[in-house]
Amino acid sequence: MNRRPYRGRLAPSPTGYLHLGHARTFWTAYQRALAHHGSLVLRNEDLDPDRSRPEFAAAMVEDLRWLGLDWQEGPDCGGPCAPYAQSQRREQYRAAFEQLRERGFVYACRCSRQEVMRAAQAPHPGEEEPVYPGACRPLGKSQEQVKTGQSANHPSNARVSWRFQAPAGEAIRFEDGGQGPQGFVAGKDFGDFVVWRHDGVPSYQLAVVVDDAAMGITEVVRGADLLLSTARQLLLYRALGWQPPAFYHCPLLTDAAGVRLAKRHDALSLRTLRGQGVTPGEVREMFHS
Repeated sequence: MNRRPYRGRLAPSPTGYLHLGHARTFWTAYQRALAHHGSLVLRNEDLDPDRSRPEFAAAMVEDLRWLGLDWQEGPDCGGPCAPYAQSQRREQYRAAFEQLRERGFVYACRCSRQEVMRAAQAPHPGEEEPVYPGACRPLGKSQEQVKTGQSANHPSNARVSWRFQAPAGEAIRFEDGGQGPQGFVAGKDFGDFVVWRHDGVPSYQLAVVVDDAAMGITEVVRGADLLLSTARQLLLYRALGWQPPAFYHCPLLTDAAGVRLAKRHDALSLRTLRGQGVTPGEVREMFHS
């Protein structure tokens, strides 16, 4: 664990109602902050303009408070790192992106509109984009062409997205607090990834790195479906010259068929369980069943 005072975070996306799997992960984050006598930040990850809804943002605050969680900073209570909604933090993301571009870590790309549009969402198993084949990699281009996106295939007025150039063959290793030693190889387990979409929306990978660094987060607690994302994010921390937090990935809850819980599982949403008269204590008991 970092020597800095413990700062954890809850980072739900307002794209649906929180389900039992979210609740268990957020409860773990809350318990770890308490165990370390630290503080907890609630961040509204409303980065995706197509799927985020204000009614879901309001519901997540209400449902987490009902469950018994407490945090010291967030969109409902303010704090020194405001704003706590990603839709209001575009200037910070743009500044980090410009650093990456000036340092030659990113390049312009016109490939795969579907993958680019999904970049604002946190990836999950079965939703990961295939390893990028490198069709737009800036091989042989000058540093200035990389920065501006100019080449024979990428005129300066083209609507391009930007990808981070992952160091092919490098093993990205880290010790995870929940899952133990981890290692992913760039170019094999993941490829060059989108950091900025052509419509001006930053990617999930870039936004969470910028926010966790700016908010002084010392440990990221989240689901094990985001283990692979950690490798990408560690590369961004290194490129930006920032100290990464520790990571703790929780096991995933599944339904009766063994499928990872998602927001489409309305029957297991906190909102539905509340409506059925289930108490917060009974929900917490479900975490261990």
